[in-house]
Amino acid sequence: MAGTGEPEGSAERADGDECRCGRCPHGARAGHRQAVAAFVALREDFAAGRGVPAGLARSAGAARQWVSDELTLSARELARRGAAEGVAWLTAVRWRTLLVVWGAVVALLVGEALTAIGAGWTAFRTAALLAAVLLALGVTAAAWLHRSHGGALAPLIGEDGRLSTSRTVAAAWAAVVLYAVLITAVRLAFATGPDERHRLLRGLALVHSGTALGLLGLVCGVAVLAYGLVAVRVRTGWLQKVPAERPRGADLLTDDAGRGSFLDVQYVLVNAAVLAFALVRLARQPDQLPRLPWGLVALAGVSGMAYLAGKLVTGGRPVILSVVRARELGDLAAPVRTGDDIEIRGAGFVPPGATTPDRLARTVVRIGAVHVPVPLVPVAGGFANPTDGVLTVPVPVDVEPGRVEVRVITAAGVETAAFPIDVVD
Repeated sequence: MAGTGEPEGSAERADGDECRCGRCPHGARAGHRQAVAAFVALREDFAAGRGVPAGLARSAGAARQWVSDELTLSARELARRGAAEGVAWLTAVRWRTLLVVWGAVVALLVGEALTAIGAGWTAFRTAALLAAVLLALGVTAAAWLHRSHGGALAPLIGEDGRLSTSRTVAAAWAAVVLYAVLITAVRLAFATGPDERHRLLRGLALVHSGTALGLLGLVCGVAVLAYGLVAVRVRTGWLQKVPAERPRGADLLTDDAGRGSFLDVQYVLVNAAVLAFALVRLARQPDQLPRLPWGLVALAGVSGMAYLAGKLVTGGRPVILSVVRARELGDLAAPVRTGDDIEIRGAGFVPPGATTPDRLARTVVRIGAVHVPVPLVPVAGGFANPTDGVLTVPVPVDVEPGRVEVRVITAAGVETAAFPIDVVD
């Protein structure tokens, strides 16, 4: 990092000149990579049985708890580095979005200049270029107002830190419609007579612009309803949401776990196709808002309803189906006693997006009045515990014998219903 004299982050450089200070985008990225490599090496060592103190090797439970604590400490450092990289990325991405926006304006200028050869420069070309500049200036102003939260991307980022598919689609339609309105406004400002002004204003009438405005209202309504559905289901515990470290372009086509989502993909593709049709129509008829066939509006409506239906039915509360005593090979059948391991079987214990080690370490089981952190059990390439369907925890000695209730609290903060078990003395 640049500075006078000895740089403040010079102690955090490794192998010469790679900055890992965490205070600049390059340093945050390098520091996060270093933390990931250190965590993976530690996990693989523990998975192979290396690194456990000899004094703990005699007790499987003590060794497992020590390994889990060491992995949790390393996971917290990994999470801190990941958060620093996310903040640095949001600060830096606003410049990239502005480069894309103004690059599109330059590309429009070049394209108009090339197509004007032979055909000549027209008033529409001037209006289209000035409208693009005005729109880019508006985006630049919005990026400056949200400069610490992703710039122009800030309105498209949901509360969970991911790019919102519905907001992005609505923003794309708003940009196209606003661009068409600005073209008409610029041409009106330079209109030479009442006949031309009347013709331009007639192009904004509902008979011409109704389908475009209706489609804009449709996608904006989908964005609002999707936000409301998700917010209500999160507050009631029927949807588990875990914040992402930073937004990614793939968020538009995937679910929270990073898997491809059919409903998101079809919603984006359908609207992209209709948007392309609208832009072609605008280029051919620049005197009015794009007039779309009602069949395309209906297609976008069906796609939006399918997208909202997916928001309504996906997810669900975590549930405990059974609790059994974990039995090692050779053990005799016996009831659950304090000190024994219990295996909790169910579903939804690891919410989508909570597979990072620091979030896995937040899973807690409440046995009676005692809160038991679920130990991290490493295996080659991942963890055997906790998993989405099975958790293994010890019954602490503080649990009173008798009928006790078991509950699981996930990394998203959602608690399961109580499941009773009997603990004998």
